[in-house]
Amino acid sequence: MWEQRWHPLREEWVIVAAHRQSRPWSGAEVSGSRDVPPSYDPGCYLCPGNTRISGAKNPPYTGTFVFDNDHPCVGPNAPRELAAPPGIYRNRPATGIARVVCYSPRHDVTLAELDVDGVDALLATWQEQMRELATHPDVRFVLIFENKGEVVGVSNPHPHCQIYATNFTFKYIETELRAGERHLDETGRVLFQDILAAEEQDGRRIVYRHGRAISFVPYFARYAYETYVAPLRSVGTIADLDDEERRDLATVLRDMVIRFDNLWQMPFPYVMALHQAPIREQARGFHFHIEFHPPLRRPNLLKYLAGPEIGGGNFLSDTSPEEKAAELIAAGGPHYRTGEG
Repeated sequence: MWEQRWHPLREEWVIVAAHRQSRPWSGAEVSGSRDVPPSYDPGCYLCPGNTRISGAKNPPYTGTFVFDNDHPCVGPNAPRELAAPPGIYRNRPATGIARVVCYSPRHDVTLAELDVDGVDALLATWQEQMRELATHPDVRFVLIFENKGEVVGVSNPHPHCQIYATNFTFKYIETELRAGERHLDETGRVLFQDILAAEEQDGRRIVYRHGRAISFVPYFARYAYETYVAPLRSVGTIADLDDEERRDLATVLRDMVIRFDNLWQMPFPYVMALHQAPIREQARGFHFHIEFHPPLRRPNLLKYLAGPEIGGGNFLSDTSPEEKAAELIAAGGPHYRTGEG
C-alpha cells in the first residue's frame, strides 16, 4: 500500500506506506548511553562500502552522502491507479522523492561532534538538494528532518537525516503560511521578525547569537527544551541563504546541539525539522528556520503526548521556557565527549 488519504476532519493528507513496516532496524543508540560506538560498523547499511537492504553498495564516501531511500514513504513510481474510496473519502498517489543524507562516513560522529566546516558542508548539501528537487515538476514541498535517539524511533544510529519531497505541503507549514500572511496583511511586518524582536526585548530565552543567526527557546515553547535556530534575515528556504549566512547558521546550529548533549552529558534525543516555504506557491511573510523538539523533560522522563495533546490538539507545557533556556545557556562550552567547542 502506497498512497495518500485525505483526513476530512483535520483537512490534511495522511501518507499510508505499509511497506515500511519491514524496513531494517539496526538498533539505535539508547538515550542516556555514554558508550562510544565504533567509527565503522560492518553491519551498518549507512557506513561506506557496505551493502544496503536494496542490494546497492555505498561508495567509499568521505563527506556527506546522499542516496534515495530504500524504503521510501513517497516515490516517483508510486502506483498511479488507485481504487476509488467510498463516500466522501478521497485519495491520490503518494508521489515524491525520499532521500537519506549521511552526515559523515564515521559511524560515531553526531551532528554535535562535527566541526563547523562539517556542519557548513551539511547545510551546503541541503541547499544543493533543495535546488535540485525544485526542478522536479511533482514536488511542491521539501521537508528535511533528523530523528535522533531511540525514543523518537530512529532505526539506525549512524548520524543521518532524511528528505521528503512531496506533492503536498505539510500541515504545520500550511498553518505557518496562513499565520504569516495574515500578520503581514494586518501589520505590514513579518511575523517571525516580530517574534525575534520580542525575544530580543526579553532576552532571557536567547541561547546564542553569532553573526546573522540566532538560537532561542520560544516564549510559547511546547516541549521542555524546544529551541529554534534561525537566520536573522527572512528567506523562504535554506537555499536562499548566502555563504556567510549559511556559515553563521552552521555555527549556531552546532552550538545548539552541543548544548543539548552537554545538558546531561549524554547523546540528547530530538526531532529536528527545517521549516521551509513551499516550492511552487507564494510564501508571503514566511521565515525559514530550524525547530528542535526534544522529547525528554529529564534524562529518563519523556514528555508524553496524552489527552490534551493527542485528544484535544493543544499542548500542556510541564516546564517554564525561561528556566529551560537558562539551563541551555549554562550548558555552553566544549562538547563533553570530544572536548571541542
